[in-house]
Amino acid sequence: MKKLLGTLSLVSLLQTYPVIAQAKTTEQLPVTSADYIQKVINANLITNSPDGQFYPDSLISRAELASILVKAFHLEKRQAIAQKNATLIPDVPNSHPAYQDIQIVLKTDIMKGYRGNMFFPNQKVTRAEGLAIFAQAYGVFQFPNDTVNEILTAHPDAETIPTWARKAIATVVSEEFINTDSQGNINPLRPMTRGDMAYVLSKYLQRQQKQPETPVVPGVPQL
Repeated sequence: MKKLLGTLSLVSLLQTYPVIAQAKTTEQLPVTSADYIQKVINANLITNSPDGQFYPDSLISRAELASILVKAFHLEKRQAIAQKNATLIPDVPNSHPAYQDIQIVLKTDIMKGYRGNMFFPNQKVTRAEGLAIFAQAYGVFQFPNDTVNEILTAHPDAETIPTWARKAIATVVSEEFINTDSQGNINPLRPMTRGDMAYVLSKYLQRQQKQPETPVVPGVPQL
């Protein structure tokens, strides 16, 4: 299915949600297995902390998300990078460890700043925000609204997904990149953890692996 980058309405709406809303559910999402985590570590998409621990329950910040997406999608190679000048970001000086990555996600419109060009690099993202921004980098499927609703209706908490994130989250659901709780809830308003992102990235990496060629069956004509 043809993929198009998410519309400007998605990224513009993302910048209107600077405060994380806490979901009311107390159920923990499934802990990602060591295999998922090791896969993203091996791919150098997320690294361990200096003490060698991964800390899957730690929350993802906007700066960390920017760096992850640049690595996962090689955003520095996209055409927009050479076409746009660096943006002055008051709260992200050029000495910031993620400065270059933040410049890249801004130039490619994968992420947006807030009013006054503030980026809030330390702000944590919700699962809705993290998944929608991931889909923006991956390529949001331009499903009609009826299809979006059909995809999401299998999840009991689908009505809690913000309107601006529904098409993007339908993309990651349809690609089976998303982890849910035991009831199938997406929990879009909960903060996104490193474990959540490890799951998404591991599924994405699995999708990128070369599929085995179709075996040749004697007597069957090859198309």
